[in-house]
Amino acid sequence: MMLHGAMRRAPNAGLVKLLATDPSTERDVPQFCRFLDHELIETRIDESEALYSFLIRKKG
Repeated sequence: MMLHGAMRRAPNAGLVKLLATDPSTERDVPQFCRFLDHELIETRIDESEALYSFLIRKKG
């Protein structure tokens, strides 16, 4: 998963913004954050554009 790589490259407590078009990210990203103890700060869904946006703070 590309998100996992982006989180590894981010500094501790750094922010990562994810933009996606796959509806399954609405389920998968919160689970990913809980499992790896990252903070999901914001989730935005634009259904007219089928765009999912997530702001995540890396643990640390």
